[in-house]
Amino acid sequence: MKGIIIYKGKYGATQQYAEWLGSELKLPVAMADRIRGDSLMPYDFLLIGTSVYIGKLQIERWLKKNRGFIGNKKIFFFQVAATPPEERVKRQVYNESGIPKELVGNCQFYFLPGRMIMKKLSWLDSILLKMGAKLTKDPTEKKTMVTDYDNVRKEHIADILLSVKKLLNQVKVAIPEKIVAAV
Repeated sequence: MKGIIIYKGKYGATQQYAEWLGSELKLPVAMADRIRGDSLMPYDFLLIGTSVYIGKLQIERWLKKNRGFIGNKKIFFFQVAATPPEERVKRQVYNESGIPKELVGNCQFYFLPGRMIMKKLSWLDSILLKMGAKLTKDPTEKKTMVTDYDNVRKEHIADILLSVKKLLNQVKVAIPEKIVAAV
């Protein structure tokens, strides 16, 4: 089986996860903006990663544009966001609004923690974040919104690695069984 990793992010966390996955699985890694859907024909499965920005998937437009090329493929979809991974309902809402309905049935979803370093934000993002914090009533949440964090860790890709390796092992096991049955 042949696979590829496609990602779109804003500040590097999604790219880091994509590169770690590519290294571990020996798969090519491509930025979504640099790959056309028709070039995905030879691939059996995709790992698609995206960051979330103001509640929207960064890769949303690419998914909609290329759904005809990827609709029949197995997709391991990883989302990188400030929203904690344990807030699955909130994070699933991002997916439901950003992933075309016809792709959802082919996806396995993974929620990975991200990072936010204030000094690395664009001036506009920094202003928007500070304004949002000012409008927040909860003092703890307000402080959290403008505090740096970096939760990007290689160990967070373990579940995705396990799932992809399981898929690859099923295919390897299935081939000899078919050969034995035919004899």
